[in-house]
Amino acid sequence: QVQLVESGGGLVQAGDSLRLSCTISGHTFTISTMGWFRQVPGKEREFVARITWNGGSTNYAESVKGRFTISRDNAKNTIYLQMDSLKSEDTAVYYCAVRRIMRANYDYWGQGTQVTVSS
Repeated sequence: QVQLVESGGGLVQAGDSLRLSCTISGHTFTISTMGWFRQVPGKEREFVARITWNGGSTNYAESVKGRFTISRDNAKNTIYLQMDSLKSEDTAVYYCAVRRIMRANYDYWGQGTQVTVSS
């Protein structure tokens, strides 16, 4: 009942900034939490940031604290990931995901957007 589409990825140099967007369609009133994750081929998917849909409470992975900011615009059914001071280690496919009310897992995922940071 929920579909997610990420956008905003690209090729940038270390130190640059990038903003990812995730547009949500469907029953947004069932959303409890939205998150950003990233994955490098051959490695496990890594949590990056999350935000509660109603209250806007945020949480970040230690590796991105102070550099990345997650936000949401409920009226536009969109969440964002502002990425500053990008490092080559941030290179990955970035996914947005939804955790619905009264569910433990993120069970809706977008297709991902590639972020490549050259040094």
